[in-house]
Amino acid sequence: MAVLDVRHLNVRFETHQGTVEAVRDVSFSIEEGETLGIVGESGSGKSVTSLAIMGLVPSPPGVVTAESIHFEGEDISKLSQKQLRRIRGGRMSMIFQDPMTSLNPLITVERQLSEVLETHEGITRRAARTRCAKALGDVGIPSPEERLDAYPHELSGGMRQRVMIAMGLLCNPKVLIADEPTTALDVTIQAQILELMQRLQKDHGTAIILITHDLGVVAGMSDKVQVMYAGRVVERAAALPLFQRPLHPYTEGLLTSIPTLTGDPNERLSSIDGQPPDLAHLPPGCSFEPRCAWRVDRCTTEAPELGELDGFGGRASACHERARLAARGTIASGEEETR
Repeated sequence: MAVLDVRHLNVRFETHQGTVEAVRDVSFSIEEGETLGIVGESGSGKSVTSLAIMGLVPSPPGVVTAESIHFEGEDISKLSQKQLRRIRGGRMSMIFQDPMTSLNPLITVERQLSEVLETHEGITRRAARTRCAKALGDVGIPSPEERLDAYPHELSGGMRQRVMIAMGLLCNPKVLIADEPTTALDVTIQAQILELMQRLQKDHGTAIILITHDLGVVAGMSDKVQVMYAGRVVERAAALPLFQRPLHPYTEGLLTSIPTLTGDPNERLSSIDGQPPDLAHLPPGCSFEPRCAWRVDRCTTEAPELGELDGFGGRASACHERARLAARGTIASGEEETR
């Protein structure tokens, strides 16, 4: 049974410029011990999706609707903020993208960490301090006992990020939402953090939602991947098949923009032409159509549904030309159809 099941999630923001459709009809499920990677460029709706699940979208201006958001069998979309606080930070936790706005600058690191344990596990402050020091050591912070007494402004950006990660892991959550967890960390610490998350997953069956721009991290960590563009899921697949043969032109654009280690000094990075659409003035057809090399006439007037393809193990793509994309060879083989 899925530990988290999201059905038809929508988020809009009412602004002076009009209604911004930040997330449109997003559905997914994740089971114990599974990792779901959510990828897409800035503004695609990844972080807003996670905030909506946690009940953290400010209202107003945000308006969140969903058919259901079931967490451990309970529909948390129907809960009040007071009821959500029983879950948030404990059984369901989130590593936020920006530690400067997520950590309270007036409270020590120890107080911010121990509050999580006192709220959700009811342990004493002395016992909480011991757990907090261990958590800081686990995420690679040197002299963790001393850092507990520091304020956020006394730490480097990378250390603040690690404090946020330690906070997210403190209560061994059943679902961990990690929003760009390795931002501002060097590659050594990044590997250490990812290994820690995998160990938590192995020991406690934690389900992880990994939101990132780093496709290398997604390839190494994720069991399945959802690609988002302009607030919608445009492709859904297991990780390996998606990287081998994308079934949406946007996914293909993301993958071909990754640098390769061919050693060719004349190699140029590929890019996706154009810009994402204005979410307050979405085009009538496919949102990706102005940037797409595979577009056909119907793309300008008819928005494609996220549909599965026969014989592709439940893979789904929101593209009118998904069957033609599927007919090609893999990216690795280079057997691409002439466009």
